[in-house]
Amino acid sequence: MRFLHTADWQLGMTRHFLSAGGGEAQSRYAAARREAVAGLGVLAAEVGAEFVVVAGDVFEDNQLSPREVSLALEAMRAIEVPVYLLPGNHDQLDAGSVYTSALFAAECPANVTVLDRDGAFEVRPGVQILAAPWRSKSPTTDLAAAVTADVPADGTVRVLVAHGGVDVLDPDPAKPSLIRLAAVEDALASGVVHYVALGDRHSRTQVGATGRVWYSGSPEVTNYDDIETDPGHVLVVDIDEDDPAHPVQVTARRVGRWRFITLRHDVNDDRDIAGLDINLDQLPDKERTVVRMVLTGSLTVGHKAKLDECLDRYARLFASLRSWERHCDLVVLPADGEFDDLPIGGFATGAVAELVAAARADGDEADDARSALALLLRLTANSQGNVA
Repeated sequence: MRFLHTADWQLGMTRHFLSAGGGEAQSRYAAARREAVAGLGVLAAEVGAEFVVVAGDVFEDNQLSPREVSLALEAMRAIEVPVYLLPGNHDQLDAGSVYTSALFAAECPANVTVLDRDGAFEVRPGVQILAAPWRSKSPTTDLAAAVTADVPADGTVRVLVAHGGVDVLDPDPAKPSLIRLAAVEDALASGVVHYVALGDRHSRTQVGATGRVWYSGSPEVTNYDDIETDPGHVLVVDIDEDDPAHPVQVTARRVGRWRFITLRHDVNDDRDIAGLDINLDQLPDKERTVVRMVLTGSLTVGHKAKLDECLDRYARLFASLRSWERHCDLVVLPADGEFDDLPIGGFATGAVAELVAAARADGDEADDARSALALLLRLTANSQGNVA
């Protein structure tokens, strides 16, 4: 038996930094998330997968626009094998659930089944899914343990589909809603279940040492590389039904196309700025890459103007390029004589002198003065270039 394990599609997700400039990048990102879902149909056909399990958080939340719901269901329609959806903490099965809406009922494709109750769903004779759906934002018990408690080891091949944190990975292992790895491994050892498909963690992660408990991660990245490890995958799971021990093999297939990266760079002079320019230039797929900059160093106003010009150019190329301000430590101070040769005179000369004095102080006014001086340098450089 072969199937696909995926989770955390979070269709309808928005990222505020992609909405700048009219939201064009946000629209492409949302489309890419749907394309990753529709592409599972191609992958399923390629590897011969019998079905797809989605271990929670299919949708970003229960209050999506009708258009978002319709587009999501259309993406699922492109998967020609059965698809099993587990409600998670983002799209919990409560009174306002998207899964119980009239729109979902009217447009849900025939290949899609919502795992809307605790317990077993028969895929075919001898193969079952054990579902542990979320019914609220804050479960008060281990939902995975609850659905496996009274299940016999009768030779049926079972896939447990659950959502949430696991105690061995969580910084607060006493939380009542956490999935207890010991209970899961007991169910595996006794033959009650044969694979555990988890969702909630967006990084592809094996849990424990059995090789049978996995988070698939999100099929498309949702956060930066210092938070998510190895996202953008779907797991192809093989269970040998002919072997009484039911050996399991898990293979990751990359389906994501976007990247969210944090780039740290020390900038103090022209050489450092040129190095940053090269690093940004060499990053591929700029239209599908989000860059968060952490800049440190000490610059003159002139160097800061060159840095701003560099970043402005690449901001037009990347899906998003912005500074992570609270982690940046960039000091900008006017150098002696830096503004002596500007092609200005009269009142403007006095104004520049006042800005230089203000820029050497501290506080918000100093930051404004430095920005004004950097802009002045860029404008005068541009005007001289135009004249030439």
